[in-house]
Amino acid sequence: MDADTLRRTLDTLWRMESPGLIARLARQLGDIGRAEELVQDSWVAALQRWPADGLPDNPAAWLATTARNRGIDELRHRAQAREKLELWSHEVEPPPMAAPDDSDALEDDIGDDLLRLMFVACHPVLAADARVALTLRLLGGLSTDEIARAFLVPTATVAQRIVRAKRTLADRQVPFEIPRHDALGARLESVLEVVYLVFNEGYAASKGDDWLRPALCEEALRLGRILAHRLPEQPAAHGLLALMELQASRSAARVAADGSAVLLPDQDRQRWDRTQIARGRAALRRALALGGDDDRYVLQAAIAECHATARRHEDTDWPRIAELYSVLAHHHPSPVVELNRVVAVAQADGAAPAWVLLQPLFDDARLRDYAPLWAVRGDLLQKLGRPAEAGDAFIRAAGLSANTRERAVLQARAAALG
Repeated sequence: MDADTLRRTLDTLWRMESPGLIARLARQLGDIGRAEELVQDSWVAALQRWPADGLPDNPAAWLATTARNRGIDELRHRAQAREKLELWSHEVEPPPMAAPDDSDALEDDIGDDLLRLMFVACHPVLAADARVALTLRLLGGLSTDEIARAFLVPTATVAQRIVRAKRTLADRQVPFEIPRHDALGARLESVLEVVYLVFNEGYAASKGDDWLRPALCEEALRLGRILAHRLPEQPAAHGLLALMELQASRSAARVAADGSAVLLPDQDRQRWDRTQIARGRAALRRALALGGDDDRYVLQAAIAECHATARRHEDTDWPRIAELYSVLAHHHPSPVVELNRVVAVAQADGAAPAWVLLQPLFDDARLRDYAPLWAVRGDLLQKLGRPAEAGDAFIRAAGLSANTRERAVLQARAAALG
């Protein structure tokens, strides 16, 4: 096997196998950083051994066994260190110590271990950007360079976030466990938030030259499916999965052949993934059956379903969407939700009532530099027959956008108005 083929094989195996192996070792060792190091050592061993010995019949099993043996060695080393400490402390001769029987110590259901690792990586003691970086590193199998490219920040910044996150988890002695029922809600909210942050950055990149980053969407969907499978009675987990499936179903139609953005009214709905829509609707039904009517992800998934089931843009049930945004704003107040409600009201009832709802949002400091606020203003002004003001609003929105594709759309809308 040549060097390039070997590296590609190991890269693929890292993405597929490393999350589960790190999860197993981290549970047993209680140290995420050390667990990752031992799993990395197994990949280094493969890089050294496989060129001479050839590719094993089952490469994943070879790596799992090697990582498991390193974990057992670590446990034995710790046990020996404790014995020596006791010897030095008491100055007595200890009895001979047999090697610990750790053959089953690292065996557990891989899904449960992955779920534990997810709750640790998304622990609320970490800042949001640290949670995202650590989750993608450990559970997404992404390299530090890949994470940095995905979020358009320096590699050194991402590396520092990950190192600080691991140190914080160790210093705080965060237990490697799924929280008990009374604490599950707050912790699950943190986990879901991180997964959705990752999905959103993939679905509508906040900056850079790409409108979509499919790899991030896929990682978020994979994590969301794990959560829904392992927490079958949690409506929020099914709601988030439904929302991501329904939104991702439109991905192929959201980008033109030249990479430019295609907005919702102009999308070819024949390119929407009907199988994915069906999966999303099934997850939404499950969330509603579990009583998730007022959950924020469930409500957003219901809105996404309204879009997904409309065969044409003009068939969209905008009154229903406006109603759902009102419910969402009531249970989960947010200026962004209010802005989305303005858009829905404009479609359902016309630009005049939407314009009245829009005005208070300009007094909210959180939206001061939010490009979509000015884009919505431009859209409403255009519908109200005020093209010059609309053009100014689109130019203002373009100046606030850090995404090249979004900026091009806004500039084109301004240019069309002269």
